[in-house]
Amino acid sequence: MACPFFMPMQKSDSGMWPHPARLPLGRGWSGHCTAPGHEGHLPTQEAQEKSCNLGYAAMCDWLPAQRPWDAVRFAVVAQKSGMRNHVVHLRYACERDHRPVEHGKLTFEAGAGWVRMHPDVRVQKMAECFLESWMAKNTVPAVDKVAS
Repeated sequence: MACPFFMPMQKSDSGMWPHPARLPLGRGWSGHCTAPGHEGHLPTQEAQEKSCNLGYAAMCDWLPAQRPWDAVRFAVVAQKSGMRNHVVHLRYACERDHRPVEHGKLTFEAGAGWVRMHPDVRVQKMAECFLESWMAKNTVPAVDKVAS
């Protein structure tokens, strides 16, 4: 359940997480904030560990009071391999007050890229990071690139 205003940019192995593989995006990520008034600002390492990567960042001073979501979560719900491609279906849920307010399905196809994307670039980028982490831990036929 990453913060909906977090824009992950690169893998981070410097965090102090006890179980990085259990993080919402499948590992730690570093990135910048997209909250109004803080666009492009780099949160501290501590903030990225305690808020950005985890969502429900009530202690974050940058979190706007009026927001559609508190956190975003992802799960792989299906994958299939064909003769020419490998397809992965993800489900996402955007939550507010620990309840889903938006959910849907995203689809990635090896060779074609993202065939069903989220319209919010932040959620889409988180999905790409989640899928990259997931693919690194699971047996998946060779895939060139997760990012669109």
